[in-house]
Amino acid sequence: MLWAAALLLMVGSACSSGSEEPKPNPGGGTNTPTPPVEQTGEVEAYVTSQNLSYTFTPIETKFSSVSMSPSKITLDPTVQYQEIDGFGAALTGASCYNLMKMSAADRTKFLVETFDPVNGMGFSFIRMHIGGSDFSMDEYTCCDQEGIEFFEIPAIERESIFPVLREIMKINPDLKIMGSPWSCPRWMKVDPNNMNAKWDKWTSGRLNPKYYADYAEYFVLWVQDMEAEGFPIHAITMQNEPLNHGNSMSLYMPWEDQLAFLKHLGPAFEKAGLKTKILLFDHNYNYDDKSGQERYPLHIFADEEASKWADGSAWHSYGGNVSELDYINQMAPDKSIYFTEASIGKWIADGTWDGVFKACLLNDFEHNFLGVLSRNGKGITMWNLMLDNEGKPYRPGGCATCFGAVEINNSNYSSLRYSSHYYDIAHCSKVVKTGAKRIKSSGYTATGLQYEAFQNPDGSYAVLALNKSNEDITVAFQSPEKGFRFTIPAASIASLRWKDTDN
Repeated sequence: MLWAAALLLMVGSACSSGSEEPKPNPGGGTNTPTPPVEQTGEVEAYVTSQNLSYTFTPIETKFSSVSMSPSKITLDPTVQYQEIDGFGAALTGASCYNLMKMSAADRTKFLVETFDPVNGMGFSFIRMHIGGSDFSMDEYTCCDQEGIEFFEIPAIERESIFPVLREIMKINPDLKIMGSPWSCPRWMKVDPNNMNAKWDKWTSGRLNPKYYADYAEYFVLWVQDMEAEGFPIHAITMQNEPLNHGNSMSLYMPWEDQLAFLKHLGPAFEKAGLKTKILLFDHNYNYDDKSGQERYPLHIFADEEASKWADGSAWHSYGGNVSELDYINQMAPDKSIYFTEASIGKWIADGTWDGVFKACLLNDFEHNFLGVLSRNGKGITMWNLMLDNEGKPYRPGGCATCFGAVEINNSNYSSLRYSSHYYDIAHCSKVVKTGAKRIKSSGYTATGLQYEAFQNPDGSYAVLALNKSNEDITVAFQSPEKGFRFTIPAASIASLRWKDTDN
């Protein structure tokens, strides 16, 4: 996470406040998603609106002839783009602390509703910190005693994070996991301005080149130990926010350092037989305005030896614009794109929960979801899955003003409220499944209307749609064999899934 001031600048500009006041949800209480139910219509359809009149509300939808409709959008599965890994949120130490404070029955109910791919929202992708972070329960790494032979995933994770992760894996065995470190062990650090001086601090510092081999082994051991526990690791990034000197834990890793380190990490993964993807960067679209760090991953892709170890790059949205990915894709079309972190803060709009919801629901869906997916994004994770009503627990120096995707009341650890991020994720994960392919969709256009289409591994079609206008928009969707009309309410997002045949 960035310093709060940087977050304020970014999130304030990314989330613009809506004009409507919250209204009662016809399906239940404010901010509470309508539980997914078996729908009687031929099209599975859900809507969430900025004014909370719909909260993941199922909409009865049946097939109809739309061949002559002037508002037709045609899906073409013969033109395919990237494969989708999934959608989800970060399972941090703070999230697990709050989840473990719940009763076992309440926790299981929440996790099933969130992760079950059939009976729940189907969250399918999570990000974890390798060692501590600003939302862990302490500052630590997996090797705080000098010497890589002392590597061990600490008890603080085995006792508080592993039980939650095991429960999630039972609910969704196909869950994909990404790991990111906030800092290397302190004994591996040197002064960022003097590579000959030690830096015995959690914040900032640079990785000492003499420990490149040890730190590569650190990643190997973490992946191996996690997989031995039954947690397959889909991907890692080499450093969370490598251009951030701040935070409770951090490591400054300019592209020159990451390129050099990758030449040790890639061969170490190969030697160990690991299939885990290695991703570059993991930071903002504007490169934190650091001179010489612009287009960070492209410098590494340009090195033939290093590039072969890098599957792609990962991105945050606390600075800059998603359009930066256009150039990254243009220059490195064979490399993957992942979006790994965004948060929401209490200073948005009027400082209230509903003010945050209104400010962020549509804008984040536009930029962090549709904007990334339309630019070949394979996976999207938001920041903390769950924080309490005070944004806790967090570490000194971390973000003290962040909401989780879900807020739990710390007076009883049972009352929940759901943020815009939860809905944004759910609309994607419920209808777009792991292994889906983004496909061509074209035709009708209208002011405020955006959409992307997908074909799932089971052959079903899915559409994610956004209506940012102040008027309802009726659209006719046509796949190769089926068509139907659907009205997207004003200032709302919608997700739809259907099959062309009954097979």
